[in-house]
Amino acid sequence: MEETGAGPKGALRRALGGLRWERIDCLPYKEDGAAPFKGVSRQILFSGEPLESELRYFEIAPGGFTTLERHAHVHAVMILRGEGRCLAGEAIYPVRPYDLITIEPWAWHQFRADQAARLGFLCLVKARRDRPMLPDAGDLAKLRANPEIAAFLDGR
Repeated sequence: MEETGAGPKGALRRALGGLRWERIDCLPYKEDGAAPFKGVSRQILFSGEPLESELRYFEIAPGGFTTLERHAHVHAVMILRGEGRCLAGEAIYPVRPYDLITIEPWAWHQFRADQAARLGFLCLVKARRDRPMLPDAGDLAKLRANPEIAAFLDGR
C-alpha cells in the first residue's frame, strides 16, 4: 500500500482533529485548474496496491462546490460533516452526516455545501480509473431543461 504525505511509513496514522490525519497532505482539489469548482480540498487517505482502490476525504467550504462531471467509474460516498446537496444523475439530494451516496457510471454529479458550514465526505473509487468528463454546451442544455437541476447549478 502506498502512503501519501511525509514521514515514516506505518500502519497507524492518528487523527489530528478537524478531519486531518498524520502524514496525510491536504491537497488542491484539481491540479490543472481547467474545471470550475469553489472552495474544495482533498486528502488521499489510502491508495494503491493491494487495495486497488482509493479512499479520499473532500472538504467543501461554505457555499462551495465540486466540479460538475461524469466518468465511467463508480463513486461510493459517505458524508461526514456539514450539510449540502448532491446532484447524482437526474436527481438532487439533500445530504447530511452519515448519508451514503452511490454515483453510478456516467452519471453527472456535483456536491454543494450549504452557506452555513463546511461539507466533508469520504469518497471511495478504483485506484486506476478514467479521467472525468466535463459537460459541453449540449450537456448543460439537457441538464438545465430540468428546472430543479438548473436552480441547483446556479447555486439556488
